[in-house]
Amino acid sequence: MAQRAFITGITGQDGSYLSEFLLAKGYEVHGLVRRSSTFGTERIDHLYLDPHLESARLFLHYGDLTDGNTLSRLLQEIQPTEVYNLGAQSHVAVSFLNPIYTADVVALGTLRLLEVVRQLDQPVRFYQASSSEMFGKATEVPQNEETPFHPRSPYAVAKVYAFWQTLNHREAYGMFNCNGILFNHESPRRGETFVTRKITRAVARIKRGLQERLYLGNLDAERDWGFAGDYVRAMWLMLQQDEPDDFVIATGTRRSVREFCEAAFALVNLDWEQYVKIDQRYLRPAEVDMVEGDASKARRVLGWEPTVAFDQLVEMMVEADMELAAHERTLVDAGLKQVEWRQGRHD
Repeated sequence: MAQRAFITGITGQDGSYLSEFLLAKGYEVHGLVRRSSTFGTERIDHLYLDPHLESARLFLHYGDLTDGNTLSRLLQEIQPTEVYNLGAQSHVAVSFLNPIYTADVVALGTLRLLEVVRQLDQPVRFYQASSSEMFGKATEVPQNEETPFHPRSPYAVAKVYAFWQTLNHREAYGMFNCNGILFNHESPRRGETFVTRKITRAVARIKRGLQERLYLGNLDAERDWGFAGDYVRAMWLMLQQDEPDDFVIATGTRRSVREFCEAAFALVNLDWEQYVKIDQRYLRPAEVDMVEGDASKARRVLGWEPTVAFDQLVEMMVEADMELAAHERTLVDAGLKQVEWRQGRHD
C-alpha cells in the first residue's frame, strides 16, 4: 500500500519542509489549510512546479483544528497511513494575548485529531509536534525526555496538555503515537514575527537602506537553535520505528538572542549595537531564560544527527533575506522614479 500522509500546518515552516521530504520519498501528501481571504501557500507553491516530484501527489483540504466534524470527514476520505500534527497557534507572545484560542487549537485541536485517528478503520502512525517551551523554567540543563515540564506561557501549557493526551492515547488504546519534543528550529521560511527571522529580515533591510532600527525584547534569552530541514527528518524517523516513543530533538548547544544578532549583523559588516534597541513591549510576562536539548536518545535510537551548525543557519537566513531585500529595494526605487517622473510632468 502506498504511503499516504496527512499534515496539519502544512503551509507553515515545518509543514513545507516535511512535505518536500515526504514527496521525495514517494508519499501521497494531504495537507490541512485554513480558509482565508488571501492565499497562504507561498512556502509550498514550488512543490507543484518541481520537476523531480512529478510522480508525487500533493492535495490541500480546507479545514481547521477547531472543527472536529471536518477533521473526521477528511480523514475518513483520505485514510492516511501517517498523520503529522504540526498545526498550532505557535507564537508564544500571541498566546498571552489570545490564551483561549491558543488552547482551543493547540490543546483541544490535538485531542480532536487523536479521537478521529483512533476511530479510523486502519491503524495510523501519529506524530505530535511537542515543544521545548514545555520545559519552561527547567530544573536542569540540558533537558531530556525525563526532565519535568514547567510551562511558562499559554502556548506551552497547551502543548503540555497535547503531549499527555498523545501519550495517554498511546497507552490507553495501543495507538502508534510519538511526541517529538523539538527545540527551536529555524530557516529562511520562518515567519517574520519570530525573533530569528525578525533579526535576519531587519539585517537585510537595514543593509539595503529600507529600515533604520530593530526593536527586540530580552537579548539574554538563550535557545538551542537548529535547522528546520533537519528536524522534519527526525519526525519521519520516529514513525518508522518498531515501537512508538517520545524524543527530544536538539543540537545540544545554546546561543543567546544577542549572539544571534552579533552573528547576523557581522555577515553584512554592520555593528549590531548601533541598530538594535530594546522595546518593553517584546518582553514576555513570564520569560523562559535558557533551554538546551539533549538529543542522545534520538541519536542512539533513530540514528538522527543535525547537519546544519548555528553559523551556517544564520548565514543561510541572512543570504535569503538579502535577496528578498534586494528585490524590495528594486521595487522601492522603481516607485520613487515613477513618482519623480509624474512630478516632472506636472511641474
